[in-house]
Amino acid sequence: MKFLAPLALAATLATPALADLTEMTDAERDAFRAEVRAYLLDNPEVLMEAIAVLEERQANAEVERDQMAVAANADALFNSAFDWVGGNPDGDVTIVEFFDYRCGYCRRVAPEVDALIEFDGNIRYVAKEFPILGDQSLLASQFAIATRVALGDDAYETMSDALITMRGDMTEAALIALAEENGLPSQEIVAALDDPLVASTIAYNRDLAGRLSITGTPTFVFGDQLVRGAIGVDDMQRIVELIRAEAN
Repeated sequence: MKFLAPLALAATLATPALADLTEMTDAERDAFRAEVRAYLLDNPEVLMEAIAVLEERQANAEVERDQMAVAANADALFNSAFDWVGGNPDGDVTIVEFFDYRCGYCRRVAPEVDALIEFDGNIRYVAKEFPILGDQSLLASQFAIATRVALGDDAYETMSDALITMRGDMTEAALIALAEENGLPSQEIVAALDDPLVASTIAYNRDLAGRLSITGTPTFVFGDQLVRGAIGVDDMQRIVELIRAEAN
């Protein structure tokens, strides 16, 4: 049997009418494998190219899955009454953030988000309480949501901003002190901790995160794109510009 160059042979084998490995004798099959192995050892860049193509395909498939998941859950993401909305409520681009107050990356990215909102002026921001780092994270989210239930959106923003920069353990005593330091009546907040809306908000966001395969914080949704992990304001601006360009 006369052997083709390995890559040409691989292409030929993809066409059933031309060749089939199962039709080779054992000796022909061994010779074919030896020739392919020798070619790849002599040209290892071919493997790197193939791996790069595979990784690109996998990344594109993940992006497509994320976009489909975002589309399927758009109302829960962008229009849930459970969530506080900041920035420009009528902004042309909505950014959703799943965050945890004890997450170091969330703390790091918070000033970047604030800078984008302030610089752009046309960003609608949706805050998704998503405590995943233990009991103190859960208590902090409960306290923030209870603040909104008891005192409204402005008080929630004050409490949330204070929590994302808070140092030390997030115990109930520490959270009460933090509220008082920021001029918020802690007794009303503590009384609202048992409001069913507090638990419902967290359960709703956890269920939504599961449907979107979100397991870490921060995770952002920019338009129809899921962005996992902390990114800087420059990258945020580029994503927003692309969203606007696609809309026009």
